[in-house]
Amino acid sequence: MRSSADGRRAGRVAVVLALPVALGLGSIPVLADPSPPPGEVVPDRRSGTGQNGVALLRVVVPGQDGIDRLNALGVDLAEYRKPVDGGFEVHAVLSPQEAQGLRDRGFDVRGALSDQADHAENTADRQAALASAAEAAAEADTLIPLRAEWFTSRGDRRFLSVEVKSSATDAQTVLAVTWDSGKRTPPGSGGTATMSRFTDAGQYLYHRFNSPLSVAEIPARVTVTSSRGGSVTVPVARWLGDRRKAPGRHYVADFVDHYMDPTEVTDRITTLAGEFPKISQIVDLPYRTNGYRRAAQAQFGSVAASTFYVSSKAYGHEGGNDISVALVRPDAASAPIGVSVTGKDIVVNLATDGAGAISSTARQVVDALGADAEASALLTAGTYRGDAGGGTVAAAPATRLTDSLKAPSSVSRDPFQMKALRIGKKRDGSKTGVFLYCQEHAREWVTPLVCVETAERLLRNYARHGRTRKLVDDLDIFIVPTVNPDGAHYSMYDYNFQRRNMTNHCAAGAADPAQRNSWGVDLNRNFSVGSVFDGYSGASTDCTGDTFAGPRELSEPEARNEVWLTRRHPNIKFAMNTHAYGGYFMWPPGAYRPAGRELLPRVDLGMENFFWEASGHILSAVQSWRGTAIWPGRTGAVPDVLYSAAGNSSDEHWFNRGVIGWDFEVGADVYDPATKQFQAVGFQPGFAEGHEEAMEFAGGQIGILEVARSFADDGDRPGSDLKVTGRTGTSATFTFETDEPANVYYTLDGSRPTLSSPKLAAAGIREGAQRITVGRTTEVRWFAVDIAGNVEKDYRPDGGSDDYRKERVEVRDPR
Repeated sequence: MRSSADGRRAGRVAVVLALPVALGLGSIPVLADPSPPPGEVVPDRRSGTGQNGVALLRVVVPGQDGIDRLNALGVDLAEYRKPVDGGFEVHAVLSPQEAQGLRDRGFDVRGALSDQADHAENTADRQAALASAAEAAAEADTLIPLRAEWFTSRGDRRFLSVEVKSSATDAQTVLAVTWDSGKRTPPGSGGTATMSRFTDAGQYLYHRFNSPLSVAEIPARVTVTSSRGGSVTVPVARWLGDRRKAPGRHYVADFVDHYMDPTEVTDRITTLAGEFPKISQIVDLPYRTNGYRRAAQAQFGSVAASTFYVSSKAYGHEGGNDISVALVRPDAASAPIGVSVTGKDIVVNLATDGAGAISSTARQVVDALGADAEASALLTAGTYRGDAGGGTVAAAPATRLTDSLKAPSSVSRDPFQMKALRIGKKRDGSKTGVFLYCQEHAREWVTPLVCVETAERLLRNYARHGRTRKLVDDLDIFIVPTVNPDGAHYSMYDYNFQRRNMTNHCAAGAADPAQRNSWGVDLNRNFSVGSVFDGYSGASTDCTGDTFAGPRELSEPEARNEVWLTRRHPNIKFAMNTHAYGGYFMWPPGAYRPAGRELLPRVDLGMENFFWEASGHILSAVQSWRGTAIWPGRTGAVPDVLYSAAGNSSDEHWFNRGVIGWDFEVGADVYDPATKQFQAVGFQPGFAEGHEEAMEFAGGQIGILEVARSFADDGDRPGSDLKVTGRTGTSATFTFETDEPANVYYTLDGSRPTLSSPKLAAAGIREGAQRITVGRTTEVRWFAVDIAGNVEKDYRPDGGSDDYRKERVEVRDPR
């Protein structure tokens, strides 16, 4: 494999194909650029009824730097990452030309999604591991257990998940896990496995299994041993607990029976609001989208001649599709180039030399069209991707421009009016607000069904189900089922792998028809916190890159609508952003700068514990439909379990407005007992699977509403205790434990604790609370504050009471 330096030096990947004399949109290939800009992968995604071999392929990279290179190249990556031997497996939407181009750069591009074969160790990783091992300390390492859990998924099959951190961070340290077969069974009787080293942005985080292990019996304890001598034995807890009971025989569910486009989805919530006017209403969001529309285009040229293309100034449906262009060879020698326009039919009379042969170059034709007042009023013209246009063109019959959009007439071509469905008995801002939003990425067809199903359940069960009535009475719920209506229409009718919206921000050099499936902005990279413009990783500044962040932060109306809604309604305290696929459940922070893996500020320990505790409730609601368990290893802060996502919406809402938000990735991997492997489901599974995903994750959205209601009703004060965890002759180590997610503020100098005092922090990623060491007998004073703001014992940290907690931590002098 080439080094990253080789990748940076490599030019744009391109394929030279023969072109017919005149091309409509359906048959435009990609030509090599004679002077390509460095670092760009040129897609070959031509519009048409077929996808030209475009597929969802597996790409294996040795580390985060490889993912960063793919992002920088504008590769269309799914929001999916799975640790595998030798690095990470990511999924990319690639044409055969793009796939070969990446292979030429040294990327390990595998087969289609159904191909789950293991891959060989990467040589560069091995060499780095050997170099790191040479510097590692020879003494035994210390193992810090993070998580050890069992769970069931899709039936009675049991799985084991273990996470452990080693103090030896080199890649040569090998951790092995053994487990028993239950209580009072011999250690190791259940099985043994080797753990995988989880790294991100070049930094070691911890060891874990690539995928949870199928186990025959529920283990009681696991023992992890290191090749460096470290060892630790820990009990195995149950992840998620028992499945939730059905909500009752009067509860109704299952309201979606097919994939729906944004027009259908919006009509559906509008109808619901009309049917239930006492407990719901439609909120028109202020910024209309660009619309399911674009200019009409055509391209001209041949393999021996320079190519050029034309674009209508009017959108296709507003007259651009009526324009035609013909290139005519005069019968006379030494004829000058000329342009004539009749209505919307444009004829370019090409120049000829003394022998009567065509002498007009592509550049001359482009200039002639631009100089003619009537023609330039109808269209613009440009040479192919910045080519000088010095080659001669060929005659071509009249070619009609087309926008090639295939949606039926029921789909409007005008700017789209995005709508939110607001549900609640009292919708005046006095109740805790929850924002549920879906389909920021167009190709994720299941996600709007999740939002629609949630809305239907809330409204149709209000009169018949007590728990639903309490949710609607006590909360202010905002549901936006499709954040990306233009891109979603395009995904459903034109190009199913479309991720972004349809707004073309490309300059003329990248706006030719062959790029049409590569335009648009990734809405979940267009926000203002931790963006690529601030140096954070996980987005592209290339207008044809599939994680293109836009020309600037919040450039897109779709993103501005989200911000407007959360600003206009400051009672919104919770949010859920639903994506697909992979079965993840995540929270902020969601981005880092690559140098040193500099994360956006982590949430404090109390909030982290709140996320984990709420996760158990929400994910058990997901599991209640058909038993799907979201893995513990796919639950956590975004960079801890997936990758950096610069400029995402959850960070926007959390850091700017304090909205406690989660990210769903619906579509958990499905275990195949025949191969003993988990299989990914993709963006658009057959509807039978998509339906089940919508049902179970709608249950998860109901779960977050239940969490929000508990938060709104929380008037209970937290309790806390100081726990000594170790002593030596010269020191003592302690921490704090709370009876609910809460932050602890403490002092060690005898002063009164306040909100400005030191706050108990996390020991590390997924490690729980820090341990505090003192070198002398110390009176510790402290108090706890829960997430709802309740203070332990009604202590007033700003003054007026001394009802804080206190305890002496003894350090005994061995003399």
